[in-house]
Amino acid sequence: MIRVSSPYITEDDIETVASVLRSGMLAFGKVGEEFEKALAGYLGVKHVVAVSNGTAALYLSLRALGVGPGDEVVVPDFTFFATASTAILSGATPVLVDIDLETYTIDVEEVERSLTDRTKVIVPVHLYGHPADMDVLLSLSKERNLLILEDCAQALGSEYRGVKVGSIGHAGALSFYPTKNITTCEGGAVSSNSDSVADYVRLARNHGQRGRYYHVMLGWNMRMTDVQAALGISQLRRLNEMIEKRRRLAKLYLEELRGVTYLRLPSEKPWAKHTFNLFTVWVEGEGVRDKLASYLRENGVETAVHYPIPLHRQPALVNAKKSPGCCPKSEEASRHVLSLPLHPGLRDEDICTVSKLIKTFFAEQHLLG
Repeated sequence: MIRVSSPYITEDDIETVASVLRSGMLAFGKVGEEFEKALAGYLGVKHVVAVSNGTAALYLSLRALGVGPGDEVVVPDFTFFATASTAILSGATPVLVDIDLETYTIDVEEVERSLTDRTKVIVPVHLYGHPADMDVLLSLSKERNLLILEDCAQALGSEYRGVKVGSIGHAGALSFYPTKNITTCEGGAVSSNSDSVADYVRLARNHGQRGRYYHVMLGWNMRMTDVQAALGISQLRRLNEMIEKRRRLAKLYLEELRGVTYLRLPSEKPWAKHTFNLFTVWVEGEGVRDKLASYLRENGVETAVHYPIPLHRQPALVNAKKSPGCCPKSEEASRHVLSLPLHPGLRDEDICTVSKLIKTFFAEQHLLG
């Protein structure tokens, strides 16, 4: 089976983790601090605070930015559930906004229409590894005294106008789940140039302890372990190499699938560096996407749909607020997008095999352009 996504683990990764296991010092400590420092250097930010997962990173970031009851948090309707659920868990109301169908990131014009005097934070999601269009959002932030939390779960290493995402807004939330650009198995981090944001997250992830058994606030156990951090350090050393492999494989897909008229291929804006955490195509025709996915699965190729249900149709989010223009494009994307296999462990011949199967499918359906 050609997997849609898979962690790229090397012997160096294994040995780095094993050395921490042998040490017996497994909880967050010096290795975790080393990972934070290395990641902050990579992103070009003052602070990185490692936490237990990407959802914790989103939640703690919102809390650090002062989000609470009565506030509204603007999020794209087409994203993973946690982008909106963490706003509710913070006591706020998520405001669901439609997306741009070229990049699948938040529609900045819809963002402006969604703002009210209760709006506190805008959360652009750099979906699939393509940055959101940040200039308009940053202008709105300055004009309306709003805060920007970048959801970088799928986009570590992506760049907007030459600047790495996660260093542009007031805070960034990162994920190191096994499908992400680097992995720590589970894990996440908050990036920020704000001393107050970093201080809050450091306290909140560790029961609000300022010193051992001295608690200055209520908090949680949302720490990363040194075992996870060791894997993160090893993976981070190879991140640029893995990103270039993703980009090269994506380019091969674009070459192989060019001319298949029933496919809309991913694009990269001139101001963006896309890391292709996911290679997501648009399949034209009602029901054709699901038929293609079944055909590929029958022929040994795994695919996935990111995401089959927009947030405005999630039962747990029925009380979320929708922007005036929400959410026909999000609804349409949920019926047509399909993620094809792409990860650093794939070979060129795997991409050619998948592409050939896709072209065969459309030829047999008499749909090949």
